[in-house]
Amino acid sequence: MRFAGRIILLWGWRRALVAFAAGALAVLAQAPYDFFAVCFVSFPVLVWLLDGATGEASDGWLRRLRPAFATGWWFGFGYFLAGLWWIGQALLVEADSFAWALPFAVVGIPFALAFFYGFATLVARLLWSSDIGRIAALAFGFGLAEWLRDFLFTGFPWNAVGYAAMPIPLLMQSASVIGMIGMNALAVFLFSLPALVAARRHLRLGIALFIVLVAAHVGFGYFRLATPAEPATRSIDVRIVQPAVDLSEKWDASVRDRIFATLLGISGKAPEEGRAKPQLILWPETSVPFLFTERPDALTALGDMLADGQVLIAGVVREEGGSASAGSRYYNSVVAIDDKGEIVDAVDKVHLVPFGEYLPFADLFERFGIGQLVAGPMNFAAGNERHPINVPGGLRAAPFICYEVIFPDLVAVDARSADLIVNVTNDAWFGDTPGPYQHFRQAQIRAVENGLPLLRAANNGVSAIVDSRGRIVDALAVDARGAIDAHVPISGHALLPADQRRINGLLIMLVLALAAFTLNVRQRLRVN
Repeated sequence: MRFAGRIILLWGWRRALVAFAAGALAVLAQAPYDFFAVCFVSFPVLVWLLDGATGEASDGWLRRLRPAFATGWWFGFGYFLAGLWWIGQALLVEADSFAWALPFAVVGIPFALAFFYGFATLVARLLWSSDIGRIAALAFGFGLAEWLRDFLFTGFPWNAVGYAAMPIPLLMQSASVIGMIGMNALAVFLFSLPALVAARRHLRLGIALFIVLVAAHVGFGYFRLATPAEPATRSIDVRIVQPAVDLSEKWDASVRDRIFATLLGISGKAPEEGRAKPQLILWPETSVPFLFTERPDALTALGDMLADGQVLIAGVVREEGGSASAGSRYYNSVVAIDDKGEIVDAVDKVHLVPFGEYLPFADLFERFGIGQLVAGPMNFAAGNERHPINVPGGLRAAPFICYEVIFPDLVAVDARSADLIVNVTNDAWFGDTPGPYQHFRQAQIRAVENGLPLLRAANNGVSAIVDSRGRIVDALAVDARGAIDAHVPISGHALLPADQRRINGLLIMLVLALAAFTLNVRQRLRVN
């Protein structure tokens, strides 16, 4: 195949440019575009680039691996730059103060994340062969890199490759069996198989595996969605409020009362005809525009607004301390407020956003005049633990604040003892960009993995109710102001425990690694 040959022979800046372009193209497989077919181009191109990424025979083994690492790094830089450029939107909310940091956020974060994909291709090149073994090697390398991205340096598994293979509920169900570990590895394996058409070695095997994997993925999804859920033993009527507050006004003292009145008005309106009065009302992250310690009258207003038996879960900034010997500590929290206007429970955000909610290495950065970049008027402290909140109907809701919901293992820990997942966020920082849609997709997959309904409240979207199999029951568009009322049946549970999903994913990784290693050794013996 002449096209593959030209790719293999590329070198220098041309190789880097093609790798960068292939990575950037792959982002079209992520939300909101969901054009996963592009990955059947991007990953074969990456395979062919790695076929030609060899050092000089006289070089040491480490120097011989540098071209493979560089190829993966450029692929990753293109992927993350095209997929995360919207992060810079947050710095433009207060452009006078933070526009200077725009290049560091837009370019610096992709620059750093690209090292994971450089590591992936380096590992793959160690197990490389000239046949289907190199496809297994690349899948193993990416699976390992995506797993590390979940927790290294506080973790940031945004836009993991596996999400590209799950654009609709039919294709999301496999995550309930093999988790994101297995989905990331198998997605890369599947996307890379067309590379076999170039040399035609193991082409028939590749076609057979392609058919089997696609049939299993689609067939299991169809079976899972067609199988009726367990009869609901309990249910809850909910109202999700999306206030669409302009962030330029969010912490403006002169408009706080107006913002609070908007929230009260949307929350207290009568339900539409045929709808029951909500038992649970959900507000977004940091939706309350002041501290309750400064405005105790706000709790009284909430008690007056809530009907008998109703509970409000609201995102707030929670203050603690403030003694003469120590300053106040602030937490990004959710609180449960009953119909008497009393706070009956609170959960603090445990996994904070670096530079957004706290400043890592604060003493060092502050010497250079660098402070917190976004998210509010203060730095937040991390909470110590998370627990489900009791809500009406004897149910337990596991709350996750903002991007905590993108971490599969973190969600799974609390979901085991909960009846539904609650995600509150304020994606207004990123406007109507791909960011809010990508965030929502990852939350959607958490519902599938854990077999629980998802209630999601976002300041400006995407607010939604998602059932336990990832289907959207109702949603509000980005920047819309209003509420969703829905009757949510509670039934079912995770198809497999989180530990078993992890084991299944790791077994897939092991099979890929063994296949790549075996074929690599066989090729070496054949050459020698």
